[in-house]
Amino acid sequence: ATEAPPAAEPGQGYRAVFAVREFRAVFAAHVLSMLGEVVCGIALSVLVYRITGSPLMSALTFASALLPYVIGGTLLSAVADRYPTRRVLVVCDLLSAGCTAAMVLPGMPVAALLVLRCAAAAISPVFSGTRAATLGDILGEGDLFVLGRSVIRITAQGAQLVGFAVGGLLLAAVAPRAVLVITTVAFLLSALLLRLGTRRRPARTRGGAGRALLGDSLGGMRRLLADRRIRALLLLSWVPATFVVAAEALATPYADALGLGPAGLGLLMVGMPVGAIVAEVLVGSLLSPRARARLSLPLAVASMLPALGYLARPTLGWALLCLLLAGSGAAYTLGVDQWFIAAVPEEMRGRAMTLLTAGLMTTQGLGMALAGAAAELWPVHRVVAGAGVLGTLCSLLVVMEVRRTARTVAPAS
Repeated sequence: ATEAPPAAEPGQGYRAVFAVREFRAVFAAHVLSMLGEVVCGIALSVLVYRITGSPLMSALTFASALLPYVIGGTLLSAVADRYPTRRVLVVCDLLSAGCTAAMVLPGMPVAALLVLRCAAAAISPVFSGTRAATLGDILGEGDLFVLGRSVIRITAQGAQLVGFAVGGLLLAAVAPRAVLVITTVAFLLSALLLRLGTRRRPARTRGGAGRALLGDSLGGMRRLLADRRIRALLLLSWVPATFVVAAEALATPYADALGLGPAGLGLLMVGMPVGAIVAEVLVGSLLSPRARARLSLPLAVASMLPALGYLARPTLGWALLCLLLAGSGAAYTLGVDQWFIAAVPEEMRGRAMTLLTAGLMTTQGLGMALAGAAAELWPVHRVVAGAGVLGTLCSLLVVMEVRRTARTVAPAS
């Protein structure tokens, strides 16, 4: 018999999540793998720049970590449901370790380094989606799952902030290839934690075993997108993120327009992640599941509004405030997670979470690219404000659809 997931007790908040032994193992592995990904990106960028002397090639190392997300998230999503989850997570970490270990080999051509970076990036959405689905097995489908997802997001934001600092310090002390060795060890330790710290669970579905992986992945994606409720919730996860990243993507040119130095730029870059971390912790700790659900839709729209402050071409302090407020809007996802896991069939959970993750990364990358292109034609502060206007309108349309689908599914619940 399978062990029933624990139930949340009122008022415990995040403490109830960390009381679950398996989640602690997943959390520790997540910290290691996230730091590994961030530090790997920095070290590889420096390594490529030292080899080529080209800023373009150095920038491509970061772009190559985003573009393959859509490939892994669509063509490989069935992996998350067709195979036992622990095996998928461990193998993904081992493959990531193999990619970073190969980067250390002396004489490795730059093209091969970028291919290895792309391969690791294609694995990432499968790993993230499988881990998110596993949280449902470990924590159940109630409030513990929502808070567990929140912890993962908070850790990801924090790991980016800490990872850049750690990566910079390591690169000041040792060569980029030595840093890549450290990231390889981080992935191996993550795999060990997941292998020893989580229980073996069977695959969610066996029906796709006779079908090709590609066909099963694409078929699952079509099935998910054909469901009006699931489609609306996916859009609610993706659309606000597409527009809210404009201010972050254009932080460098905006800092230059204001005549700010590296310190000012650094403050602008950390504004949105800090706002997201603080808001998620407060909303997850202080509000009940019902209150979080009621707050989600208004907050999704409100997260666009701080960008309108850029119309006034704000100084550093006001711009930082706008970024903090925009980042705090990320707390709306606590309610979305609650609805999403209830809407997705259990046998499709891994594919759904993989699609959600891949779509989020892809739309954010698209939003950044469009913001950059628009800034070639118009002043940065107007582009950010325009993104806020468009984001508000598009988010309102998505919110209306989410409300309609909620009424449609209500009688069946």
